[in-house]
Amino acid sequence: MLRALMLRVPIKLSIFSYVTEKNFMPYVNIRITDEGVTKTEKAELVAGVTELLSRVLGKNPATTVVVIDEVDTDNWGISGELVTERRKREV
Repeated sequence: MLRALMLRVPIKLSIFSYVTEKNFMPYVNIRITDEGVTKTEKAELVAGVTELLSRVLGKNPATTVVVIDEVDTDNWGISGELVTERRKREV
């Protein structure tokens, strides 16, 4: 499912860690174009990133924060052109 979503929608993933009293709290920011990603797909992204950080880096899922920002295709460019224009050609 995640691979299918990645093929359909540009994604930017940023991972930061913020210091809390006892350890680092991961903060993940996922930026995707606003092209109809469903609530179910977003929930899968949040769960998948949380599980990945837990499994690979040993991060506590209870303190892992995931934020999804949807960016209008008029505000996202690839190879010098707006995603809106690229999508028009793809249809």
